[in-house]
Amino acid sequence: MISKNNGSIQKRFIYSIVLTSLILVVEVIGGLVSGSLALLSDAAHVFMDIFALVLSFVALKLALRPADDKHSFGWFRLEVVAALINGASLFIISIGIWIEAVKRFQNPVAIKSTEMFVIAVIGLIVNLVVAFILGGHDHDQAGHNHDHGLKKVGEKRNLNVQSAFLHVLGDAISSVGVIVAAVIIHFTKVAWIDPLISILIGVIIFVSAFRVLKRAMHILLEGVPEGLSIMEIKTRMSTIKDVKAVCDLHVWNLGSDQVSLSAHVILDEELEAQQTTVMDQLKVLLDEEFHIQHTTIQFETKPCSSGHGGCN
Repeated sequence: MISKNNGSIQKRFIYSIVLTSLILVVEVIGGLVSGSLALLSDAAHVFMDIFALVLSFVALKLALRPADDKHSFGWFRLEVVAALINGASLFIISIGIWIEAVKRFQNPVAIKSTEMFVIAVIGLIVNLVVAFILGGHDHDQAGHNHDHGLKKVGEKRNLNVQSAFLHVLGDAISSVGVIVAAVIIHFTKVAWIDPLISILIGVIIFVSAFRVLKRAMHILLEGVPEGLSIMEIKTRMSTIKDVKAVCDLHVWNLGSDQVSLSAHVILDEELEAQQTTVMDQLKVLLDEEFHIQHTTIQFETKPCSSGHGGCN
């Protein structure tokens, strides 16, 4: 079931990548022909969308690729490294757009508003089609699957598709801005609207780049995943019967959605025979309440010595 659904999602991504790549070519050519910086800026935003789509597509394929002797954690981090490169390139693109916009303010260029309008409308339509293609995924993966582990895999895929969907939706908003600029220029002949819209699109790209870089750096620095609290996890683990304490608890992301946990769990010496039972209870709790399935738990009979990691 999962393999079949994964194939369906991959086809959606392929269609979306092809359509978005076509509009990128059209907008670049249209921007050069019409002289519209706003259209070229939107093309830069489209490039960001293509990168996001490819990234999510690759993440889906790599998620099924098994770990090997040289890559014991698998290939999840490749997604994060690619995102880091993407974010850095987007910073450069946004700064380039701002520099060119300032030049356009100082030396206005004649804009062919009709060509600008037509291409922006085509871009908006394609973005909406791509959003529709990506938006129809919800029941494809996690639908009627009663296996708990497989259901989690489906939920992770949903996150990847949702991220790509939001990228495309953001580009559709940029296309609307270009359309508005084209209409204003057509009726008022006010050329500075074009670089003004370009600056706004540059801001959108810059903010998106900052968010991508921030999340990528957080993952590479082994930060606690967003939405999870070390204290809450420790408290809930401590509620399991026979668990005296939890220390040296670490939670981190392998990739954008793959969460791992390691911890030392303190039991009384006479309860060492209950380790298997306690382990099973802890795994169920971490999976059901925090969606953490990759866990490494070490049992101890004495509290950890104080030091790095918060052991007391």
